[in-house]
Amino acid sequence: MTGGNLIRAVRALPWSGKIGLALVAFWIVIALTGRFIAPHSPGAFVSYEVFAGSSGKFWFGSDFLGRDVLSRLLVGAQFTVGLSAIAVTIAVTLGTGLALTAAVGPRWLDELLSRAMDTLISIPSKIFALVLVAAFGSSIVLLTLIVSITYVPGNFRIARSLAVGLTKLDYVEVARARGEGRFHIALVEMLPNMIRPLFADIGLRFVFIVLLLSGLSFLGLGLQPPDADLGSLVRENVSGLGEGALAILMPATAIASLTVGVNLLIDAATQGKVK
Repeated sequence: MTGGNLIRAVRALPWSGKIGLALVAFWIVIALTGRFIAPHSPGAFVSYEVFAGSSGKFWFGSDFLGRDVLSRLLVGAQFTVGLSAIAVTIAVTLGTGLALTAAVGPRWLDELLSRAMDTLISIPSKIFALVLVAAFGSSIVLLTLIVSITYVPGNFRIARSLAVGLTKLDYVEVARARGEGRFHIALVEMLPNMIRPLFADIGLRFVFIVLLLSGLSFLGLGLQPPDADLGSLVRENVSGLGEGALAILMPATAIASLTVGVNLLIDAATQGKVK
């Protein structure tokens, strides 16, 4: 998409889509620059008062240990957005790759992959992730892989339904008649025509992964100190909830704005308003 087409596509978005795009763009920028623009080290004890309110020095106040909430929020957003983006990329790549393999492969392979994914998807995602995290630990690499695997079956089912439908279309039959291999048919003939529906699924998977990572962190099974994502910031400051402390309100608001922004953008994009 050229720059002119991109501008026209943005202008064609409804107001809800523009708000969603602005929120998504904001959090992407924060994830990329947050560590560099944070006014304090995220682990530094900079205030003698815990759960302090907003001030000129500490815009979002201090947390339960007297650390700057804004600095920890900026760095925490980097983990939440970054890990979720990596996890959704892995999940969609694996799910779509297996779906295309099942669609163009022999029937026995399709049956094998489909039954395996049906088995995995029958397990609630949160319970599946909790069991794997409890068994293998919650380092950044393992946590990302575990969350990715959790959402592969859902993407597989959607991608497979799209791919199976495409295998019956004329241009795919023509490619087979030309003698094209399965690899070519899957990646050149079928995948480009699956991008738009998959875009909506990618957005939804991203939201699910953000909420799952935040939920695991809130339960103490996500990122471990000294690292902290947005869910960790909510958990560690939960004692300030009764005081309405910014230390718990701000990361909770950040999670909400990120997920709402992605949902608004997806909704606008899938209504056919983005060309």
